[in-house]
Amino acid sequence: MLLFDLDGTLIDSNGVWLEVDKAFLARHGYEYSQAYHDGVAHSILQNCAVFTKEFFGMEESCEEIMAEWMELAKNAYDTVPLKPHVREYLDRCREAGHRMAVFTACVPEHCRAAVQNHGLDVYFEKIIYAQELGADKRSPAVFRQAAEMLGVKPRECVFFDDSLTACKGAKAAGMTVVGIEDAYFTGAEADMRELCDQYIRDFGELL
Repeated sequence: MLLFDLDGTLIDSNGVWLEVDKAFLARHGYEYSQAYHDGVAHSILQNCAVFTKEFFGMEESCEEIMAEWMELAKNAYDTVPLKPHVREYLDRCREAGHRMAVFTACVPEHCRAAVQNHGLDVYFEKIIYAQELGADKRSPAVFRQAAEMLGVKPRECVFFDDSLTACKGAKAAGMTVVGIEDAYFTGAEADMRELCDQYIRDFGELL
């Protein structure tokens, strides 16, 4: 089973959330920082809202924070491009008969928009949303749950992700892990190379 992350792995969307974060914080008079980035990167929307509210001591509710983020993101996922060589690699894997699925922390609404825009639904038998499981992709348990939903064992999965924390979770669950370079998280490359079974610049390296 080939299991793919979405944001920063299949689609070049991490920049969307960087701009949303900066615009949101500027509206409320806060500065974007590395500490804030580390707290919200690759997390599900609910947990990002909890972190943001506590980090800045905001009076707004988590629901209000999330609604503002969604308003700022608007239709961005309708136009987010694929990362290099993604379609070629997915075509190759489909021709080889590999089972494929997506496991993403992306907001379901945004994920569906990107998948539909690029016609990716033909490749994947299932899309699993961490948000609907109520957990970030940093816990080995959530990867075991995802594997169970797909009817496979973790050791039968190859997981692709650009997030160091997600790769750690998948690795601890017993999956084979392929780390993907993303321009917004280049500082993690050394750790990714040490942790992952393979680290690639883009999917062209796997063709």
